[in-house]
Amino acid sequence: MLVASVVVQACGGVAVGGRPTAEGSGTALLVVITVDQLSSDYLERYGGTFTHGFRRLLDEGAVWPRGVHDHAITETAPGHASILSGRFPVHTGISSNSQGVNTTEAPLLGATSLGASPFRFRGTAFYDWMRAADASSRALSVSRKDRGAILPIGRAKTDVYWYASNGTFTTSTYYRDALPGWVNDFNQRRAPQALAGREWPLLLESPLRYPAPDSVPREADGADVVFPHRLSTDPARAAAQLVEYPWMDSLTLAFALDGVRELALGTSNRRLDLLAVSLSTTDAVGHRYGPDSREIHDQLLRLDGYLGTFLDSLASLRGSEKLLVVLTADHGIAPYPDLRSSYYDNMLAQRVDFSRALSWVRRAMQRDGVDSMAVIYDDGFRVVDPDAFQRTGRDPDTYAQMWVEEMRRFNGVQRADMVSSLVTADTVQDRVARRWLHMFGPDDAVRAVVTLTPFSYNASVTYATHGSPHEYDARVPIIFWGAGIPAGIRPGEARVVDIAPTLAVHLGIRARERLDGRPLPLIPED
Repeated sequence: MLVASVVVQACGGVAVGGRPTAEGSGTALLVVITVDQLSSDYLERYGGTFTHGFRRLLDEGAVWPRGVHDHAITETAPGHASILSGRFPVHTGISSNSQGVNTTEAPLLGATSLGASPFRFRGTAFYDWMRAADASSRALSVSRKDRGAILPIGRAKTDVYWYASNGTFTTSTYYRDALPGWVNDFNQRRAPQALAGREWPLLLESPLRYPAPDSVPREADGADVVFPHRLSTDPARAAAQLVEYPWMDSLTLAFALDGVRELALGTSNRRLDLLAVSLSTTDAVGHRYGPDSREIHDQLLRLDGYLGTFLDSLASLRGSEKLLVVLTADHGIAPYPDLRSSYYDNMLAQRVDFSRALSWVRRAMQRDGVDSMAVIYDDGFRVVDPDAFQRTGRDPDTYAQMWVEEMRRFNGVQRADMVSSLVTADTVQDRVARRWLHMFGPDDAVRAVVTLTPFSYNASVTYATHGSPHEYDARVPIIFWGAGIPAGIRPGEARVVDIAPTLAVHLGIRARERLDGRPLPLIPED
C-alpha cells in the first residue's frame, strides 16, 4: 500500500501471479499511466534491473518498446494532449509547454501558483467518448504537473488534480469551486512536510551495480551531485523540493489510490471508469542530473517498486481481471551536448545561440517601422502581435524568411524551414518535415521553425532537456496490460496517437471525431 509513511521504502508489493486470462475485455477501470520522460532508451539501458511494476508490464503486456511521438516539439504538454485524444498537436491546439494550460482566468484552490485550465485544447478526448457512450462513466486524473493532469482529459470538467508548491494537491476554478473532502483529508496529513530532512540514498546495496559514476560534469549545475541527497529540514522548503525526489511519484500514486476508493472507480460491471496518472519525477531528475546519471537509474528502480505496489493495490481493490493498464511517456531526453555520453552518440553536439538571429531580424523590423517585439522565439519564429504588421502593411513572413536564412548559417543547425514551405515536402521520406507539420498549420502564429543537429541544444539551456524531432526525444514505450491481451513484443510501428483508437476498438467505444491515430493489433493474428 502506498501511503506517506512508506514512500521512502525501496520496493514493495507482491507480484500478481500470471497474465489475466478472462475472455473479452470485461474492463471496469481503464488506467493510463504516463511516466514523464520515460525514454525507450531508459528501458533499454536499465530494463534488466527492473523486478517489480515495469518488469510485470514488460513481461505480461503487449509491448511496443520503441513507440513514437510523431510530432516535432517533444515536450510535456503536447505529448500529454495526444495520448488520449488520438490527435497530433496541430489538431489539439497544444503545441508546446509555453502554449499549454496556464492562465490567470482559472485560479488554483488553496494555492497561489499560476492558474490552469484546458482553455487551449481543441476537440475531444477519450473520456468524452466514454461519457457519450455512458453518461455515468467517471474519471480521475492526477499528476505532479498541472498540464500532466489536465491534458489527458481534454476539456471535460471532472476530478482533475495536481501538486502545488505549498505541498498540497489542488485543482482550479475551471473544475470546481472548492476541494472535495477526500482531497482536503489527504492534504491535511502533510505527507510532503513530514519528509523534511529525509535522505535519498542509493537503493541497491552495492554502488558497483550502477554503471554510471556518481558525479559527472554539468549535472545539477555542480551542486548536490553525490549520493545521498537530502531534502531541506524546513517543512515548507521540503514540500517544494519534493518534485525532484523519487517520493513525489509514490505520493502521487497514493493520492490516486485514495481517489479510486473515494470516487468508487471501477466498482461497476456496467460502467467503464478512467484513471489517468502522470508521474513526473523521472522528468525532474533527468533534467537536473541528465540521462547518463546514477540518479536517473536509481529513480527508475524506485519507480519500478512504486508501480509494483500500485498495481498490486489496484488488483486487490478491483480485481486484476477488471483492469486495463496502459503505460507510455510524453517524450524522451538528450544528454548534455558538452558532455560525451557513454550511451548516446553525441560527439558532434553543439550549443546554438538563437538570440543572435532574432536580434538581427528585430533590427530590420525596427528600420521598417514594425514593433520589434511583435515576434519572439518560442519553439519557432512566433508572431505574437499580428496587428503590428497590419498597421505598417508589412508581411510577417518576410521577416520569418530572413530569420530562416540567418539560422541556416549557424553551426549546429540541421535545417530551418518556413512552415508554409513544409506542406510540399515528401512527408513519407522527410520525417522531420512530417513532424513539424504535425505541430503547426500554415496559418498558425509560428511562421518558421529550426531543427538543430542531433543532440545539439539552444545555448541558453543549462539543464539536460528534450523537445526536438529527433528519435532520442520522440521514442517512448507503449504497453497494454489486461485481461485477454496476449503478452509479447509486438512488431511494427506504434505511435502515441494510436493509443486512443486502439482503446476505442478494444473497449467498443466510438471516437467522436476524426483521429490521426489508427488501432494497433492488441490481439495478434494467428
